[in-house]
Amino acid sequence: MSNRVGLSTASVYPESSAHAFAYASSIGYDTIEVMVGIDALSQQTTAIAQLSEHHQIPISAVHAPCLLFTQRVWGTEPWGKLERSAEMAQAVGAEVVVVHPPFRWQREYARDFVNGIAAIEESTGIAFAVENMYPWRATSKRGVEMYVPGWDPSEESYANTTIDLSHSAIAASDPISMARRLGSRLRHIHLTDGTGSAKDEHLVPGRGSMGAAGFLQHLAQTGFAGEVIVEINTRKCTTREERELDLRESLEFAREHLAVTTP
Repeated sequence: MSNRVGLSTASVYPESSAHAFAYASSIGYDTIEVMVGIDALSQQTTAIAQLSEHHQIPISAVHAPCLLFTQRVWGTEPWGKLERSAEMAQAVGAEVVVVHPPFRWQREYARDFVNGIAAIEESTGIAFAVENMYPWRATSKRGVEMYVPGWDPSEESYANTTIDLSHSAIAASDPISMARRLGSRLRHIHLTDGTGSAKDEHLVPGRGSMGAAGFLQHLAQTGFAGEVIVEINTRKCTTREERELDLRESLEFAREHLAVTTP
């Protein structure tokens, strides 16, 4: 049986989370990942649950508000944000919360992050899948480490992790090698693409240089059982039709390559 392919609500920005559910339903996505962000709707568990019920599409993951531009969403206390993310996940039937490692300046939060994640998983029963990030760089190849304990989750003892192909591109990190290092600890995928520029591009899979097709085929061949979530940037789309074409192309790409199971 092929993996479920979900749509991140971030993929339709600047349209709202409500639009993401409508796109996912009409195009044929299996699930939704809710990016808790500046869209007020995404912060309201009851509204998200109603959208899921209305469109008859389950929510497979909640992305905690840990981006730079969501620093004040659900308060400023990082562990409190994760608790609220777990509460939303429990209420809507999602098993995964996606979380980024702390920024370097979040010293208190970073101090015992690895053990703290293990503890919150134990207390909530939710998998906190820590995402691969990247060194920050302008145009030079040398990056500055902005995440603690680091951008590569395979170097820590997290029980659950996420690989994002756009982040792999910036870090010049081979996602198949990272998947091999993670083994069964790889729980979640952000399917996208990148060209290796310093920008977090989140391209439609197949339009970058990360070998997204081969990565999906590797997942299929190794029995990956987690969620595959399309998380692309469609901000440059000038019409809803153009955005829908990108979302449809991404879904078809995922299904095509996840179905290839022979080495």
